[in-house]
Amino acid sequence: MRVVSKTLFVGTVAIIWLLTAAVWPQTDSVGLDRVLTQMDAAARNFRTTEASVVWDQYQKVIDETETEKGKIYFRREGAEIQMAADFFEPDKKYVIYSGGKVQVYQPKIDQVNEYNPGKNRSDVESFLVLGFGGSGHDLLKSYEVKFLGSETVNDVAAEKLDLTPKSARLKNNIARILLWIDPTRGISVQQQLFEPSGDYHLSKYSEIQINQKLPENAFKLKTTGKTKFVSPQG
Repeated sequence: MRVVSKTLFVGTVAIIWLLTAAVWPQTDSVGLDRVLTQMDAAARNFRTTEASVVWDQYQKVIDETETEKGKIYFRREGAEIQMAADFFEPDKKYVIYSGGKVQVYQPKIDQVNEYNPGKNRSDVESFLVLGFGGSGHDLLKSYEVKFLGSETVNDVAAEKLDLTPKSARLKNNIARILLWIDPTRGISVQQQLFEPSGDYHLSKYSEIQINQKLPENAFKLKTTGKTKFVSPQG
């Protein structure tokens, strides 16, 4: 009798496991498509976004995190999504992505570093403006995307996505990306980008305003007449 009971128990557990395994992928697939569709809808109506941002950059080798705080702006110009960020803590720094070029101005040394990604432009765009104005289903072109369920972030009930780059070139710089999407607005409220080295960048957004008029000088560097412009990539 004990043998029969044990066999019945094991068989029941096996059936439950098989049924669960069959249901989970379907649930994940439905959840993923729902979130991507919400992002698609937001992208169609996207014009601008303004938000407060906290950027944490963790360096594994020295086990330290540097935090910057400021404002960030996104806008659609034709077919391009542009980004600008004004940091005021701990030091002033201005970042602009426009026309396929990244510019970083540091008033403390009065210098602008300019980066031109060239043929890697699409890769740079894919994470600089991730979750702001881009189509959800377009993510599937560059990433393997998994739906990880719901999670509260900054008092927002967000949907969590796990992105793994498909291209070997992109994998050299990005191991994976976690993306938290506000389902009611179809935009990102938090992002975490992991490098192969173990370093990561965590971006947290709050006070988000969508399709409002941006400050006139949001996409202009606050340089001086003596500002030095350099291109580190040569």
